[in-house]
Amino acid sequence: MKITNEMKVGVLAATGIALFIFGFNFLKGKSLFKTGNYLYAKYSNTKGIKVSNEVTIKGFQVGNVADIENLDANLNEILVTIKLKDKYNIPSNSVATISNNPLGSASMEIELGNSTNYLASGDTLVTADNPGLLGALSGKVGPVADQLKTTLHSLDSVINNVNGTLDANSKANLQATIANMNKVTESLAVSAVSIQTMLNQQSGAITQTMKNLNSFTKNLADNNEKITKMMANIEKTTENLSKTDIDGTVASLKKAIDNMNVLVEKVGSKDGTLGLLMNDPKLYYQLLNTVRSTNILLDDFKTHPKRYVNISVFGGKDKSTPLTAPLNDTLILQK
Repeated sequence: MKITNEMKVGVLAATGIALFIFGFNFLKGKSLFKTGNYLYAKYSNTKGIKVSNEVTIKGFQVGNVADIENLDANLNEILVTIKLKDKYNIPSNSVATISNNPLGSASMEIELGNSTNYLASGDTLVTADNPGLLGALSGKVGPVADQLKTTLHSLDSVINNVNGTLDANSKANLQATIANMNKVTESLAVSAVSIQTMLNQQSGAITQTMKNLNSFTKNLADNNEKITKMMANIEKTTENLSKTDIDGTVASLKKAIDNMNVLVEKVGSKDGTLGLLMNDPKLYYQLLNTVRSTNILLDDFKTHPKRYVNISVFGGKDKSTPLTAPLNDTLILQK
């Protein structure tokens, strides 16, 4: 059978469409070949949770939302499919809740139960409604608002009852008070909207701040051992310093300095030998003359040795004139 060009184009187009559908579903977190561990949860309100949102247990991510499908035409029951990363021992009475995150997307949290029976792949979790932070705040503000409405209604009834007993001035004052209360209520509503807008605008900054704080605490945890060693070294150094006799050392140093001052004073005075050597110029010149005389004597001994030692049997004694000044080579050596 000969395959025509039109058939080749059709097969290629069908293959491309199939690959596109498979890739699109894969990026959304769906898989055409459903393998792995799956759990299911039914909700009447999914609170904006989306496919690929994380599913956590005790803050640890155990999986992701794999699929969300409607089971009722009136949207009263929505089935959420959870794909687990691994096989986990989840008690059969565990409860799955969806929480709104004002700083990010919604997430699903599984609160573990105490049952000894564990869920198998394909089982359905027990679900519950988690109002979240804003929901809890709204739940507290709602009763207060209802009570305020009841109070205003009662106040209006009281005003109608006493309306006949009040004069014109009292009525005007009472009406002004009610008008002021209405303005206060409107101001509260406007303030609430402004606060919500501010939170929405600052959500990115708050998220970045939390990331920086997490990074800082992580760095502290990573360097905990180094910080501990550094604190131990500081403590050991402080202990060694506390055991050191600093007062005794300072006293010894002071005594040594005093002795040195006494020695310097003695050297500078003319009482001792060293002081006289350093301060009396006469002694210097006397020593200089003694050295000069010694040089003359040595030079004369080298020049006329027969005058001092006569070992010749036939020779006569040297009768030359003694030297009166050192030789030139001795003077050069002295320089």
